[in-house]
Amino acid sequence: MRKVYYLSTCDTCKRIMNGLNLEGFTTQDIKTETITEDQLEEMRALTDSYNSLFSKVARKYRAMGLNEINLSEDDLKGYILQEYTFLKRPVFLVDGQIFIGNSKKTVAALQELLNR
Repeated sequence: MRKVYYLSTCDTCKRIMNGLNLEGFTTQDIKTETITEDQLEEMRALTDSYNSLFSKVARKYRAMGLNEINLSEDDLKGYILQEYTFLKRPVFLVDGQIFIGNSKKTVAALQELLNR
């Protein structure tokens, strides 16, 4: 399966996606089509924790005071399901592998995989 979860209003997501060949990918704008618990579970199964999927740079993270408390894995899962901005993005699922976020290293590894 090849899928990307992104935010259509995010310039970084758009830039990354425009630089890749996404033929054969299903795309899901998480603002207009909320992620389901099953989808989040699928992402979590491919990574080490909900923490790796959680965006601590989201504006609401500090606004809600979440930076001042210890969040459990269940808390992180709940916040991601409650508010789309808490999902680190973009998230690419490519044939059983996951690529989370916009770091140069992540994007380069994804690009290398797609160019094979």
